[in-house]
Amino acid sequence: MNSHLRWLPISRREALREGFFGAAGLLWGSRLAGAVPTAPAAKAKSVIQIWMWGGPAHLDTFDPKPEAGENYCGPLARPIETNVAGIRICELLPLLAKQADKYSLIRGMTHGVFAHETASYTVQTGRIAGGHEVYPSVGAVVSLFKGYNAGYKGLIPPYIVLTQPQGRFSEAGFLGSRYQPFATGGDPGQARFVVEGVVGQGIADQRQRERREFLHQIDTLGRAMKGDPQLAALGGAEEQAYELILGDAGKVFDLSQEKDPLRDRYGRNTFGQSCLVARRLVERGVPYVTINYQGGWDTHKQNFQVMRQRLPQMDQGLAALLQDLSERGLLATTVVWWNGEFGRTPKVDWEAPWNGGRNHWGDVFSALVAGGGFRGGQVVGSSDAKGEQVKDRPVYPADLIGSIYELLGIDPDGKLPNPTGLTARVTPTAAEGLPIAGRLKEFM
Repeated sequence: MNSHLRWLPISRREALREGFFGAAGLLWGSRLAGAVPTAPAAKAKSVIQIWMWGGPAHLDTFDPKPEAGENYCGPLARPIETNVAGIRICELLPLLAKQADKYSLIRGMTHGVFAHETASYTVQTGRIAGGHEVYPSVGAVVSLFKGYNAGYKGLIPPYIVLTQPQGRFSEAGFLGSRYQPFATGGDPGQARFVVEGVVGQGIADQRQRERREFLHQIDTLGRAMKGDPQLAALGGAEEQAYELILGDAGKVFDLSQEKDPLRDRYGRNTFGQSCLVARRLVERGVPYVTINYQGGWDTHKQNFQVMRQRLPQMDQGLAALLQDLSERGLLATTVVWWNGEFGRTPKVDWEAPWNGGRNHWGDVFSALVAGGGFRGGQVVGSSDAKGEQVKDRPVYPADLIGSIYELLGIDPDGKLPNPTGLTARVTPTAAEGLPIAGRLKEFM
């Protein structure tokens, strides 16, 4: 990828300065306006992406291979049956096993990329890294077509990351910083979820109001130029920002409004409570939410010790999310998309210093999708007997991404606005790098 492009975090100050929460037309410009192509009928309204940064092992999650022997399956040699006949998953995922009728597994994901940065770019854009242009991620594209350019009126930004930015590539690509995600920071697993620029650390709401009043008292310029259209627009942006900070909009991040038994069901940890926040966000109409599940999945060393620590937490949070969305009638309109940038080596490296580790593996890995028009209880594609290669029905990132766009009512074959004038498709053609095996019509 172009080295001069980097991830640009949006701070509270920048958000207010750039009109992140409103003041449309004053600070944003109109270069990308009106770029909405003819679109298919939408089944989904929102996406929750569970981004498993680092790449979880497919053999230790949703494509177990107990028959391959200890050198491949290690101690996780007893996969469990799910509530869908014929689908088995890792023994450490008993809660998800009870929800298999709500999701489908793609066991033939592939791209052949083995480095974190380039694989992340490929999985989230559908394209091979290294071209002249840096393309936007799925979240940025959804923010464009289903957010700002679709008349999105929410005070909450249309593309949210819980809690830390992915940072492996410029998620907005050539669309520009307006389409970068708003990364919340903080930890929803703590007593108070301190969201950057929304919930202050140690600052009570009354103190926020007093600060605002003091600012107005010393605003001599505003009084001297009362009626100026630019200052009026900035005042509107301030009103919207404070509505998010002190009003009803910002309460979406206040998990104390949820009952304790439900919070317990999700798990009292960062991931579980992030899943609960994600449900609250899509309930408010936010089009795209990424849960960046950091730490623990780049298991070059002691893979199985990490799996025994991490998988139960992931199992609890994701299973609760699927169940909660379903009970509230939201699963039908919310795509849930789980995967990392690749899988891990099927053969375990038992030698020191790896001591039972798995390395990067981009030839075949797994993804989970649910809701929004995807039928549950299905398996698409398969890997070979040892999980080393795709056996049948390969699925490339562009196939999955195009399917998600189609369910959202975004034309996968439409055009992206490009400031350089380059013709840029929403999803790539095979001529742009990776093969295209076809969208996932078999379970849409």
